[in-house]
Amino acid sequence: MADRNETWLGLRRDAKPLVLAGLALGLGFGGFFDGIVFHQILQLHHMLSSYPDASVATDLELNVMADGLFHLATYVFTVIGVVLLSRAWRFHPVPNSGRTLLGAVIMGWGGFNLVEGLVSHQLLGIHHVWPAGPGPIVLWDAIFLLWGALFLGGGYLVIRTDSAATPTAGDEAVATDGRG
Repeated sequence: MADRNETWLGLRRDAKPLVLAGLALGLGFGGFFDGIVFHQILQLHHMLSSYPDASVATDLELNVMADGLFHLATYVFTVIGVVLLSRAWRFHPVPNSGRTLLGAVIMGWGGFNLVEGLVSHQLLGIHHVWPAGPGPIVLWDAIFLLWGALFLGGGYLVIRTDSAATPTAGDEAVATDGRG
């Protein structure tokens, strides 16, 4: 059993499996939101809609297939998150805290936005958030990145304000999850 006074990223070490599960779930949920809302419902872009080669960028069949592969990846992250969550509950003495899990999911969603925004929008330039929207393309891409940073920081704050995951002097005496 992990020492309850050990820390990991400023959190109690025993919260790590729960946080990792939440991060994976958040990556999956963030990807699903992006793909379903931006790609399918609002149809602001597809995965390759800003690809430098116009024959690729305008090939709807190819773009829909790329969107499908993107959704497959988000599905894999979600399944990994469910497996990690199940393992955390079954094999690790994790805090019994929905707040810590929620904060980690928010962080994972923010991480998705930051990675996807930096890689797909900025580095590869294969698509942008709203290329036909009002204002410059970079404005919408920057808002997407800001959203990700706010989710990442906000999720961490949710976890840090949860006494079940935050190291305290009283951890030695009584465990907050009832097991100590």
